[in-house]
Amino acid sequence: MIARGKNASDLFPAVVKNVACKNIEVKKLVYVYLVRYAEEQQDLALLSISTFQRGLKDPNQLIRASALRVLSSIRVTIIVPIMMLAIKEAASDMSPYVRKTAAHAIPKLYSLDPEQKDCLIEVIEKLLADKTTLVAGSVVMAFEEVCPERIDLIHKNYRKLCNLLIDVEEWGQVVIINMLTRYARTQFLNPNMNEDKEEKEKKKTEATAVVKRKPYVMDPDHRLLLRNTKPLLQSRNAAVVMAVAQLYFHLAPKAEVGVIAKALVRLMRSHSEVQYVVLQNVATMSIKRRGMFEPYLKSFYIRSTDPTQIKVLKLEVLTNLANETNISTILREFQTYIKSNDKDFVAATIQAIGRCATNIGEVRDTCLNGLVQLLSNRDELVVAESVVVIKKLLQMQPEQHSDIIKHMAKLTDNIQVPMARASILWLIGEYCEHVPKIAPDVLRKMAKTFTNEEDIVKLQIINLAAKLYLTNSKQTKLLTQYVLNLAKYDQNYDIRDRARFIRQLIVPTDKSGALSKYAKKLFLALKPAPVLESPFKDRDHFQLGSLSHLLNAKAGGYQVLPDWPEAAPDPSVRNVEVKESVRAVETVTARDRGPLGAPQNPRGARGQSSGEDEKKSEKKSKPRIGNSESESEEDDDSESESSESEEEESEEESEEETKKKKKVFATICKPAWLNMQFLLNPLPVSVLQTIIPSGNLKTYELLHRITGEGLSVEYCFSRQPFSPDPHMVAVKIQFTNSATSEAKSLHMEDAKLQSGMRIKEFPEIVLLLYSPISESCHVLFLCSTHTRKFFVSIQPPVGELMMPIFMTENEFKKEQGQLMGMNEITEKLTLEEKCQGEHAVVQRVTTAANLSRVPCGSDKECRFAGKTVTSGSLVLVSVVTKEDGAAQLTVNCEKMVIGTMLVKDILQALTQ
Repeated sequence: MIARGKNASDLFPAVVKNVACKNIEVKKLVYVYLVRYAEEQQDLALLSISTFQRGLKDPNQLIRASALRVLSSIRVTIIVPIMMLAIKEAASDMSPYVRKTAAHAIPKLYSLDPEQKDCLIEVIEKLLADKTTLVAGSVVMAFEEVCPERIDLIHKNYRKLCNLLIDVEEWGQVVIINMLTRYARTQFLNPNMNEDKEEKEKKKTEATAVVKRKPYVMDPDHRLLLRNTKPLLQSRNAAVVMAVAQLYFHLAPKAEVGVIAKALVRLMRSHSEVQYVVLQNVATMSIKRRGMFEPYLKSFYIRSTDPTQIKVLKLEVLTNLANETNISTILREFQTYIKSNDKDFVAATIQAIGRCATNIGEVRDTCLNGLVQLLSNRDELVVAESVVVIKKLLQMQPEQHSDIIKHMAKLTDNIQVPMARASILWLIGEYCEHVPKIAPDVLRKMAKTFTNEEDIVKLQIINLAAKLYLTNSKQTKLLTQYVLNLAKYDQNYDIRDRARFIRQLIVPTDKSGALSKYAKKLFLALKPAPVLESPFKDRDHFQLGSLSHLLNAKAGGYQVLPDWPEAAPDPSVRNVEVKESVRAVETVTARDRGPLGAPQNPRGARGQSSGEDEKKSEKKSKPRIGNSESESEEDDDSESESSESEEEESEEESEEETKKKKKVFATICKPAWLNMQFLLNPLPVSVLQTIIPSGNLKTYELLHRITGEGLSVEYCFSRQPFSPDPHMVAVKIQFTNSATSEAKSLHMEDAKLQSGMRIKEFPEIVLLLYSPISESCHVLFLCSTHTRKFFVSIQPPVGELMMPIFMTENEFKKEQGQLMGMNEITEKLTLEEKCQGEHAVVQRVTTAANLSRVPCGSDKECRFAGKTVTSGSLVLVSVVTKEDGAAQLTVNCEKMVIGTMLVKDILQALTQ
């Protein structure tokens, strides 16, 4: 019903009841309905606020986004704090789609309560730093709505926006490009300033030789913007192409602006609405950049199927492109257009001919002769428009065209269009001295029909009478008095006032004698010839592609395009600092690798002669995470200890078991300068270490031996701190070869890697490891043999993304009190007999999540504390048990989604 435009607001109570439905599809439909009618039915919508708050914690990202969208659509001031809290939480959500929705909600909250601007700017600043392309366009739109003057927020994100632009969705590209256009006009110098200065100096001195200035060196960031937007000229979206075109027109050097012409001409094959907007902008561009559209002149020829408004705009472009070389071709086109049945189009064509004659003196006589021939046309509108254009052309050289004036005087008997009759009378009156025999006769005819003429014609008759009275009073004195007497009693007060005014000026009396001396200078003064200009001449002061440019008037919300700065602002504001702690370089040289890129002396094939050399090469090639020498020494020591332990284990095993089974232990850390599409933050280079997990930890199967043709892979989370980077989780990965022969055929084939991913080689297997284990990522592996390829992945449970912290009972209660409301999740459950008891609860909770036990005076309550590894968000868990097996689980976490997922994992551990 909503899609068909019908009113479904009467069903609001019935629909709202389903907001608590557990079916995801139904819930999404309810949210769509609420977005449409929440503002109209505010009172009823407020009753379901608690449901929306629960929806913000839902594991499904679509539900979280929909709940935030509905919450921001309820325009009631009383829930502004709730909306503000929800937006802040959603801005830190692990899902880019939810963060995008948070950016959409910012302008809604700002329009509801502008006093929240400072808090919203903080959220915008946080979202601007987001490296996900899905969020970029939406947050820039929020920036434009809330704080477009805070240009300092763009400085450190400028280069990132330029680089992400190619991957942003289309409407986000339009918003970003328009914003960057205004940004560039305030931060960079005009690339054409030297040429503009030379042109001004040339006009002042009128000299042919001007001293050339040093070429302007463009700012690298300015060049970055132009380079990254140029590919978007091939976009399928007309708005994106138009945005890039206006950016090049306003920012690019004159020599480079021509690249947009072909893209704009391509858009002229689109729908008429798109053509209209494109032609409006092309008409403006073709005035100052005529040369770039001249090769595409035929693309602007008019088709019979074009709407009238498109035809008029194409005429405008053709007129702007007319010059001495192509004017003959354009005039032949115009002759064809005059035969059209569209009267408005014909009138516009005649005006275009007049403009061509004005701009190009060589064809003025040709155009005049052609227009005079149109005076014999049967259509009055064609004749009338021709008269108006001829009048303007004759003002330039009236003495050479007296015959044309005589010919036009004869038309007063036939032409009935008021504007055309008025133009003829003005011409005869203005140049009455060139036609002294015809002008009095025309006045005589006009005096007979004065009372039946239109007002505009009556005014010109009065003017004609006044001018003839001053130049030929003997023949026209009585006629002038007769016309003035008729006008004295006319119904129009303008005509009456004009008649009294002229009588006092031209008819000498005792009182007005002094004024009559100046009457001839007043009426017969030389008047400058009119300049026929394009109506698009001054439109470029509006930003091209904007609504204001389309309307030629400032529209609401329009932001003025800034002028170029006189001095270049500081470019260092766009430099983004990179922390030293995340810099790492892998220094494995080509000579250390074999012909296929594998190490020449891998650990798994240690020989007596290469052992020492291998240790030396490992020390040289080991990447440094820290800056101090002590840290690197500690890492070397730990690596040597782990290698010794491996050698001891291998000595205890028999040779047959060694052939059947080999183990490799690896720790995955953050790689360097990684920019994968599904990551939230940039990450540094992978480091390998051998870690033996302690305790009875849960082991997961990654690759089954049957599927892997004898190769099986298992992994577990060691829950041990990793010394180079405490913000990472260590993982033990065990590769077991159960085949009869050694796994010598394992190798890495050519693979298409994502941007930023690298390959790390291991002793007997090649793995694609470069993804960290964080709150939003998983680790990818690629194993291959000669016959099979195995793509496997590790997706860590949410409980393994935490690290335990020590906390007293009082500290636990204090922190728990601060994480109430939306940050608290409570679930009731029933414990089985094997799960009852303090020891069983502690064991199952700690197995599900890497948390530490908090001391508690009661045996019925178990408390646990920890924090997330990546963001350091606090996680508090408490389990309260009763005698009948009933229990209550409470999780308090700053990250609502992590808390929701953790509740599910702990519930599963306690009820199994």
